[in-house]
Amino acid sequence: MQRVEKMPGDTVSRWEEFLERYYKEHILRLASVYPEERSLLIEFPDIVKKDPELADVLLERPDDVLPDLEEALQSFATPTGEPLDEAHIRIIKIPERVQIRKLRSDHISRLIAIEGLIRKATSVRPKIIKAAFKCMRCERVTYQEQVGTKFTEPYTCENCNRNGPFKLSLNESIFVDAQKLQIQESPEDLRGGEQPQTLDVNIEEDLTGIVTPGDRVIVTGILHSYQRTSPAGKSTFFDVYLRCISIEIQEQEFEELDISKEEEKEILKLSEMPNIYKIVINSIAPTIFGYDDIKEALALQLFAGIPKSLPDGTRIRGDIHVLLVGDPGTAKSQLLRYIATLAPRGIYTSGKGTTAAGLTATAVKDEFGEGRWTLEAGALVLADKGIAAVDELDKMRQEDRSALHEAMEQQTVSIAKAGIMAMLRSRCALLGAANPKYGRFDRYESIANQINLPPALLSRFDLIFPLADEPDEAFDAKIAEHILRAHYAGELAEHIKKFPSGKVSETDVESAMEVIQPEVEPGLFRKYIAYAKRTYPILKDDAKQQLIEFYLRLRKQGIGVDSPVPVTARSLEALVRLAEASARIRLSDVVTEDDANRAIRIMESCMKKVAIDPETGQFDVDIIAVGTSKSQRDKIKILREVIRELEKEYGGRAPKEDIYDKAQAQGISKDMAEELIAKLKQQGDIFEPATGYLKLA
Repeated sequence: MQRVEKMPGDTVSRWEEFLERYYKEHILRLASVYPEERSLLIEFPDIVKKDPELADVLLERPDDVLPDLEEALQSFATPTGEPLDEAHIRIIKIPERVQIRKLRSDHISRLIAIEGLIRKATSVRPKIIKAAFKCMRCERVTYQEQVGTKFTEPYTCENCNRNGPFKLSLNESIFVDAQKLQIQESPEDLRGGEQPQTLDVNIEEDLTGIVTPGDRVIVTGILHSYQRTSPAGKSTFFDVYLRCISIEIQEQEFEELDISKEEEKEILKLSEMPNIYKIVINSIAPTIFGYDDIKEALALQLFAGIPKSLPDGTRIRGDIHVLLVGDPGTAKSQLLRYIATLAPRGIYTSGKGTTAAGLTATAVKDEFGEGRWTLEAGALVLADKGIAAVDELDKMRQEDRSALHEAMEQQTVSIAKAGIMAMLRSRCALLGAANPKYGRFDRYESIANQINLPPALLSRFDLIFPLADEPDEAFDAKIAEHILRAHYAGELAEHIKKFPSGKVSETDVESAMEVIQPEVEPGLFRKYIAYAKRTYPILKDDAKQQLIEFYLRLRKQGIGVDSPVPVTARSLEALVRLAEASARIRLSDVVTEDDANRAIRIMESCMKKVAIDPETGQFDVDIIAVGTSKSQRDKIKILREVIRELEKEYGGRAPKEDIYDKAQAQGISKDMAEELIAKLKQQGDIFEPATGYLKLA
């Protein structure tokens, strides 16, 4: 690319003419609030419109041109006649954005725009730009401009020509507010398996302190380079950083996905198809056989409900949280990875190697912050307005798992560490996967008792799906055939890639691939989801009535002293979210009765698997929300009373055998009593003072 030659003529006067013509009103407004506000935002397309030559020079040589532009701005004055000496120009809306991974040496010293999300941010601190040094011999003050990150002192005194000593005079030095950011590529810009790249950004003055980690931004600035140094000496390799000129925070949801007119027509045509739900389900992980109910739930999670901000400041989440608990080899991880790549914004992480800090956010002290504390965003913050897929949830440490509670319900992440008090946003849906407590489901045990996750966390999931691997000859034959056909298609594809002139033809490959081909190509499907997120359906009266009737019908089962609580208001909110997501799949503006019925069917299917008390056959929400069913609580009450009575009888401790006998007389089997005693011991409610004896804590 050729460099633009130095422009002839008075550049400052040309900029003054431009500002007078296009930005006079903006300058008058700035002058009225100066010096509280010091920035004038200039849209790059306006410069192109007025003078394309000026626009080219600005892109090519911003370090030469921006001082002229700011000089032109400083020729204006406030209503009181005060010059706008410290006002700055902020260029925004540069049409061409450069990806961080595509930055090259050609971009150095040019004005560029980078899009991404804030990964780290240091606190705002003063930075010296003009240091005042007092000569200790003659007391004359010498000023030294500070360029870059290295602090420099004057060599000699301007008055006595001696080389010091000098003392830094802080009162006479000039400081500006400064902050350092690290910007990372957006997840939606990455191809599968790519490591996101980062770029350091230096920001100053009124741009500082306006962004937090997790924010999606467009940063316009000048790319600079600096030489690497090591104990061995200076390196021939240079690092780059961006000197920020302007920063725009992106609030819109999926606007960055570029949807062409042809794609929009295709999306609208798809949405009108009568079998759109079947098409969507068949487009999710087609290589995995079956699981239609789970794929339907995952489709609803991708499209999501509508977040609501209420007048009293309450925010109701629209994101749907789903948990898959299943035996090894039931394709949980594959489903998670597929959803993370399919979602317009998706992040996949595995619980085994994930800490609370890696999931939410943390304050760290490292080289980036030059030894100061820096706020760093984790996976849930980076997945803001997308989906975070967390595998192996059960393998995480308890203290790390507890970090999920706030992020799931309030959809915020609070940090209080090293003097940093911050609240970051994590408005994302969580798709979790876990193994049963003993590695595999026990078909004779309640499924809810085998999920090795705390009830406080389980209750935050809208849908919980157990995936049990139970042998079934007919079903196993279908799975085996599907897997082998998928492998065969893969073999043909690899063969033709390595031997293009071999016996395998493109037609053979296409024919074999049909089995595992998604009905909607993933690229278009991502855009379909992004497009659907722009619709905000409203509940119709009949749909509303349907949801209320289902909720009341279940609640009615809990009326009575001995009846368990079958469902809570949290489940009703989940139903609304599912119904809204169902309407979004059709790109509909209204939530119909069919949508409500779909939500009810999915919710009921989940509840039958995880929220039924096997002893009573009734729905009991406490199995998930508290971890103990109503029938179990009643038995625990009886056991405690038995132990209390025996303690009085035997002088302070109760023999186990007598406990089992008395419990059996009250309808509690020995196996059940042993199980409940183990639970009470784990909770610390009873202990064993001697072998064969129990005592209440």
